[in-house]
Amino acid sequence: MGLQIAGRAVAMLGAGTQGRRLAYMWSSKGRDVNVIDAQERQLTDAVKYIDELRAGSGRSGVKWGNIKTFKAENLKSALQNVWLVVECVPERVELKRKVITQLNELAPEDAIIASNSSSHSISEILEGLNLPNDRRILSAHSYWPPETDAIEIMGHSKTDPELVDFMLRESGEHGFSPFHVKQDSMGYIYNRIWAAIKREALFTAAEGVATPAEIDDIFKNILKTPKGPFEQMDVVGLDVVLDIENHYAEKRKDIPATPREYLKDYIKNGDLGVKSGRGFYDYGQNGTK
Repeated sequence: MGLQIAGRAVAMLGAGTQGRRLAYMWSSKGRDVNVIDAQERQLTDAVKYIDELRAGSGRSGVKWGNIKTFKAENLKSALQNVWLVVECVPERVELKRKVITQLNELAPEDAIIASNSSSHSISEILEGLNLPNDRRILSAHSYWPPETDAIEIMGHSKTDPELVDFMLRESGEHGFSPFHVKQDSMGYIYNRIWAAIKREALFTAAEGVATPAEIDDIFKNILKTPKGPFEQMDVVGLDVVLDIENHYAEKRKDIPATPREYLKDYIKNGDLGVKSGRGFYDYGQNGTK
């Protein structure tokens, strides 16, 4: 393969919660990161947030990579000298297909193209597209870096195995804990398990068995985790949780509707979790419960 990355940047398409956190991680070894978004405000907020993460990292003397921002209309310029581009756009498969197609047209021939989708496998995203050079396209799904540093690398039937190995190695070098998803899997590894927990927690609350706070409390009491399922859903965003649940329901006919209806009751009131200041819990200006 011989992919040369010296002097080349990583690009993040999408400057939202995940895009800015991933930009922080990929810039941790001095490599430049190009952050791309349609909204100027998102780009400004992303740079500020990355600076805050760096300031709170406790890593003195670290040579961080430069964060460069680009409007989406300048996508071609943003991709000019990158070895990796990761899409972090909303969890809608048609949007992801459109974005992956654009990236495949504009990114350098040897650049790796990765999707950060949390529920759509790269095989599903590529379905029906028939893109040239799709050997360099794969999934690179991460959770909540840097606090949760797991990243799952999953290819499709035509992905070059050397690129998968390369991504596992490079992500490890950049502070991630990489895991190889060896078969096509909706939800990857962890999210398949988390989906069942999340769905049953929503079902339990919807039936009036216990409140979200009570479910979180017993969950943390027994499993000794820092967050319960409802606290975690508030962090992810209830609209995102619903998008993911809708996707599972489309693919698996045994998924019950009650948990999705329960989420919709919150979303229609604008209660999306931490990002809106209120979800299953109320949050202050700094996002503290």
